[in-house]
Amino acid sequence: MIKRTLQIALIISMLPVAVSSFAQIERYVVGTHYTELPNPVNTNDASKVEVLEAFWYGCSHCFRFEPLLTAWEEAQGDDVEVVRFPALWNNLMKIHAQVYYTAEAMDKVDVLHEPVFNAINLQGNRLQNERQIAALFAEYGVSQDEFETAFNSFSVRTKVNQAEKRMQDYQIRSTPNMIVNGKYLVTTGQNVQTQEEMLEVVEFLVEKELQSLRSSGD
Repeated sequence: MIKRTLQIALIISMLPVAVSSFAQIERYVVGTHYTELPNPVNTNDASKVEVLEAFWYGCSHCFRFEPLLTAWEEAQGDDVEVVRFPALWNNLMKIHAQVYYTAEAMDKVDVLHEPVFNAINLQGNRLQNERQIAALFAEYGVSQDEFETAFNSFSVRTKVNQAEKRMQDYQIRSTPNMIVNGKYLVTTGQNVQTQEEMLEVVEFLVEKELQSLRSSGD
């Protein structure tokens, strides 16, 4: 009788943990809080979980999201890779994608990413032509010749064209959007109302993918 009582007590004591774990698993649901892409997109490194942010420099929501994403990125381990992806569905966005890939080609994303956001969202400089963009780059030590060579290079234009094609693969319709490991699209909306909650859903999916990655490596 005592043994039976102890067994029941042990089961009862474990219930909160079980319920908590179940609630965590079911907290975010596919089709409600995130979308599973019908055709997964290849990531840069299969040994890591990729978190891709689709952004636009002219998007005020992306401007406000950037500090949140940066702080989140700094808290991640080496097995998570954050990738920026310039979304584009009109000519101005295409120019801004070209700005991003030019900075990337010159290994100056860390230097220029925030100033480009600030120029558009705080200073009212839309960066809508090559002259305006060159002037901004010059403020950060990039000569006119260096800028023109990179901005008009075949590699940069190729990346812009590739990004345009991948928009459909990612099913991006707004910014900022998040793609986890080329499989899941996370956006703000009716069921994910804040950018903070969007990152919580991303965190949930990252952990899901990390567990899958670790189990496949066993």
